[in-house]
Amino acid sequence: MTISEHSNVSADRGETLRAIRRLWPYMWPSDRPDLKARVGIAMALLILAKIITVLVPYLYKFATDALTRDEFGPAAKEAAERADGWALPAFLVVPVMLVIAYGMGRILLMAFNQLRDALFARVGQHAVRELARKTFIHLHGLSLRFHLQRRTGGLSRVIERGIKGIETLVRFTILNSLPTVVEFLLTAVVLAYQFSFSYLGVIVVVVVLYVWFTVRASQWRITIRREMNESDTDANSKAIDSLLNFETVKYFNNERMETDRFDRSMERYEDAAIRTWTSLAWLNMGQTVIFTVGLTIIMAMSAHAVMRGEQTIGDFVLVNTLLMQLAIPLNFIGFVYREIKQALADIEAMFGVLGIDQEVKDTPDATDLAVTRGTVRFDDVVFHYDPERPILHGISFEVPAGTTLAIVGPSGAGKSTISRLLFRFYDVVDGRITIDGQDIRSVTQESLRRKIGIVPQDTVLFNDTIAYNIAYGRPSASREEIVRAAEMAQISDFIAMLPHGFDTEVGERGLKLSGGEKQRVAIARTILKAPPILILDEATSALDTKTEEEIQAALDEVAEGRTTLMIAHRLSTVVKADQIIVVEAGRIVERGTHPSLIAEGGLYAEMWNRQLQDQAAAEAAAAIEGKGPTIREREESFSK
Repeated sequence: MTISEHSNVSADRGETLRAIRRLWPYMWPSDRPDLKARVGIAMALLILAKIITVLVPYLYKFATDALTRDEFGPAAKEAAERADGWALPAFLVVPVMLVIAYGMGRILLMAFNQLRDALFARVGQHAVRELARKTFIHLHGLSLRFHLQRRTGGLSRVIERGIKGIETLVRFTILNSLPTVVEFLLTAVVLAYQFSFSYLGVIVVVVVLYVWFTVRASQWRITIRREMNESDTDANSKAIDSLLNFETVKYFNNERMETDRFDRSMERYEDAAIRTWTSLAWLNMGQTVIFTVGLTIIMAMSAHAVMRGEQTIGDFVLVNTLLMQLAIPLNFIGFVYREIKQALADIEAMFGVLGIDQEVKDTPDATDLAVTRGTVRFDDVVFHYDPERPILHGISFEVPAGTTLAIVGPSGAGKSTISRLLFRFYDVVDGRITIDGQDIRSVTQESLRRKIGIVPQDTVLFNDTIAYNIAYGRPSASREEIVRAAEMAQISDFIAMLPHGFDTEVGERGLKLSGGEKQRVAIARTILKAPPILILDEATSALDTKTEEEIQAALDEVAEGRTTLMIAHRLSTVVKADQIIVVEAGRIVERGTHPSLIAEGGLYAEMWNRQLQDQAAAEAAAAIEGKGPTIREREESFSK
């Protein structure tokens, strides 16, 4: 099944059968004969259980008829009282055996139904797992543009409800819809054969009215359910967003405002939920009235036939039992329809996500990237997120293998966009990017990203241990390699001071660590990956002056022999780069080495002088306290 097929599923357009058809490959997986066998056995048990369901009322009828015969009158009772011994009188054997058989039939019926459910549990959960896995893969395959626009809390709730909705569809289509149809057909045959077609006619009218009413009422409830889902998603999004930004809420003393925003969403959810339950009560009431009227008519017909001697008391009991048993699958018709329609309403948003096309795709003939030297080239690259707002205008440069190129410029100049294009988070609008002459659009994304490492400007860690986050660069790394990477990133001393060392939990998004500590974990992670091409995107932006110098030395060691793109705001970190390009408004306005750009007296020199002035002010304040290097000492340290 292709992802795009999912996007057409809706609870409003009679798509139930189409949705079931698309879910069928997951319930009947071609590569799992064991699951197919379970489905087959479950279906056989289903049919057997329904046959027993129809036969059991006959045992009840036979027992009733046996107990109402003349031999159970006063004379027979007196004879039984005069009988010696404790043995059951012979005339009671048949009724008692029929009652026992009735009880055994009920037990077998329940046993077969429960065994069927147990067998199908693995099939249903496998289908849920496969669809959840495909959704997870699809979300990771979507573009950075999608993830920058998403609302994490709302998306997680959409996926959660969608998975539960899929489980509902899988379970009810196999375990309830088919049994309901089978039981109704068998009951219809019995009524027509045992009684008359007039009885069958009443039942048909009742079922038609029942199904019509259920469908109409359920369609009405779908709109209410969707409103409830949207309110729930909105409330969950606001809650997650507020909790993720806990410190910001505290900084601005806006707890009350956040509570009011959340409560407004919950108020809408409350209103929709009340209408959902109220509408359910009306639906149940209408179903009960329709079925009870039909039951009363048929019972009156049977009672009249008994009074005329055309039927026995057992027949009266039989028709009542059959109808009461038919009430269960009839109730399931309404219940299953409601659940399926509500499940479709729940999963339509999830299928909508699955229907979003991947913006960046591997071509059918994509090959693995082969890095022999590591030369990176941007050739007249043009890019924009929005056609009305261009970002890069004909960017061209080359980073020879094993050299370092620094990209500097004012904020918003397009520096970080260059790194995202190299990682192929987006495809260029025009021009091309090559690595060792291979257009990165012609190679697989997996092989491309395997060859590139990055220390990003904004480091976000997983809510796990420090060791896990460092090892994320290469999950197969040994403990010794993780420790060595931490030492190179100048973070091993800090880790050694922690009570649990490398097994210390870093918290949600790494919030238990400072900005500098998170940055050094990110550096260690990239060191461990050991890629031939390295991107340093403001890699020391969160570090103090002293730590920056230490980290810069480590980064210089890591970058040695690797092709390195260094995106920097602090110009002091790029003075030793083999080549520096200055980007402004999406264009390269200057290029050269640090000394040559200073000599030109252009934008780079202006930025350098401004940063020196800012640094001088900071160092003057530090000098008053008797600590910190002088400007001259700092320049000399970076020029060594």
